[in-house]
Amino acid sequence: MTAVSEGRAPLRSVFRPPLVMFDLDGTLVDSGPGIRASIRHACTAVGLAEPTPEQLRALIGPPFPAAFRDILGVDVPTGDAMMTAYRELYGASAMFDVSLYEGIPEALEELTARGDVLAVTTSKPGVYAGEIIAHLGLTDVFAGGVHGAAIDGSVEGKAAVVGLALARHGDGPVTGLVGDRNHDVEGAHAHGLPCLGVSWGFGGHDELAAAGAADVVDKPAELPAALEALRR
Repeated sequence: MTAVSEGRAPLRSVFRPPLVMFDLDGTLVDSGPGIRASIRHACTAVGLAEPTPEQLRALIGPPFPAAFRDILGVDVPTGDAMMTAYRELYGASAMFDVSLYEGIPEALEELTARGDVLAVTTSKPGVYAGEIIAHLGLTDVFAGGVHGAAIDGSVEGKAAVVGLALARHGDGPVTGLVGDRNHDVEGAHAHGLPCLGVSWGFGGHDELAAAGAADVVDKPAELPAALEALRR
């Protein structure tokens, strides 16, 4: 006697590939040169002194224009004026002054080869992020999409952007988010997800640990194993 009754199709397990979300700046790419140049341009445009190195580091990652207000202490109108000036330079050319961190291409290749669905979730405008990913030749790698803030402010902050990626993925399994700053951890936690921190970006071990990162890795080559451990 067969295990399957006559006229009834056998049950089949359906594999749903897990989603892994990646921050962009400080996680996939070193975008410091273009962002710092654009911040300096924005400060000059409103008559502010050049930010200190510590301020410049703190400004890379959090969403603008809120970061201008929080870190440089400017008021709302000044922050908005800085945002306009920032985009003048960044959108024209500075956003392409980026480089993939050593080992990232190989890590992404390993993740996609084992079946993970990769997505980008960044606090920068999605239109910029999409152009940067295309410039780097990685559009096809991120089958889960490139998600970012909206220029008009209707989508803002890491939690909102993570929500966009989750909505596209549907009800499939989700491993979590990979990022380098505390707001990456907070954005993942807002959806009940873990965040795997990376130490090579702009935050560092202490910031990520204090925010509650599930773990922190020091090399891109460690990402596949760390994400597998996170999934389990």
